[in-house]
Amino acid sequence: MSAKRIGILTGGGDVPGLNSVIKSVVYGATEIGCEVIGIRRGWEGLTHIDLQDPPSRSRYIQPLNRENTRTIDRTGGTFLHSSRTNPTKMKKLPPVLEGQQFLTKESTKAGVTSPVFDVTPAVLKNIEALRLDYIVAIGGDDTLSYAAELDRRGMKVIAVPKTMDNDVRNTEYCIGFSTAITRAMDAIERQRTTVGSHERIGIFRVFGRDAGYTALYTAYVTSLRCCIPEYKVSLEHLIEILITDKHNNPSNYSLVVLSEGAEWEGYTVKEYGVADAFGHRKKMSVAEDLSNEINAATGEETVVSDLTYDLRSGSPDFIDRMVAITFAGMAMDAVREGKSGLMTAISSGCYAMVPIPDPKFGPRKVDVATMYNTQRYRPTYDLKLGLPIFLLRG
Repeated sequence: MSAKRIGILTGGGDVPGLNSVIKSVVYGATEIGCEVIGIRRGWEGLTHIDLQDPPSRSRYIQPLNRENTRTIDRTGGTFLHSSRTNPTKMKKLPPVLEGQQFLTKESTKAGVTSPVFDVTPAVLKNIEALRLDYIVAIGGDDTLSYAAELDRRGMKVIAVPKTMDNDVRNTEYCIGFSTAITRAMDAIERQRTTVGSHERIGIFRVFGRDAGYTALYTAYVTSLRCCIPEYKVSLEHLIEILITDKHNNPSNYSLVVLSEGAEWEGYTVKEYGVADAFGHRKKMSVAEDLSNEINAATGEETVVSDLTYDLRSGSPDFIDRMVAITFAGMAMDAVREGKSGLMTAISSGCYAMVPIPDPKFGPRKVDVATMYNTQRYRPTYDLKLGLPIFLLRG
């Protein structure tokens, strides 16, 4: 094994379980004589750092050891902090790179075209200056898309998938998903008492910009209706179902879970704010819009709950902690064996090392035909024999 110095980073949104990966990588690295360097704030740590400036170096680089990672797995979030930075599409050069020449191209978002910079040469230069033999990148589609780019440029990279959306390709499970569903389930079960006491329709919004796994699986374990981005429901039929559910419920209430990217026929989720480094803008609340539609059509009152950020906060549950620790061990096995360009994964219910997904294919979507009942607006519960534990194949 030639690796001596491993860089590790977390990018994108935080989820429970990230610190378990970081700690386990550090502990595993010490067993094989490797040094671990924490890169703070995701890919920003390799684009904004000025290695000649001690404060900048301190801000973005943190040597990791058993002592300073000993207790980090007991909490959620990420010990290394995070950002949404895309080194291939930077709208503005950071101060340390101003005046340097980089490849530019045009990027169009929401009808606006602007030049962007690919600062990968600077990233590779910083990696070389930091003497990193490997990078362990923990993230979702966006973060791992750049990990794939570094792999194409010859850097040794091992990827670890995390996202509560559970939509990274080539794996059936991403760190953070189980805790998100557990938190959503708990919140909904608690709020049944309030929604039922006031005899209203409860509307719950969860994460899921492009894929509806969080809403679908929350609905699966709570026996609720749900709306997902992959299928545009009929607003009239949805309201009819919710009113029927309410009237058939002895407590005279009904509930529905919406992905943030869910839509109905003739409706498009509205966005606001400036797009992030990967072109994503924040979405207005589809739950509030559905509430207005229900009230206008039926006069029924609703209770709207946005569960999004609450689902990614706090410490991981058993599954996320176990998967995180196992993924970290797999990553270190790959480093020890000199492998690269791979991602830790679960495939057909088993742990596996797979290629880092090609970003051109985008996130993995819900298979509507087998997973979503388009007449009843709820998960399908039949024909599961032989499927892996998470009911899908990566």
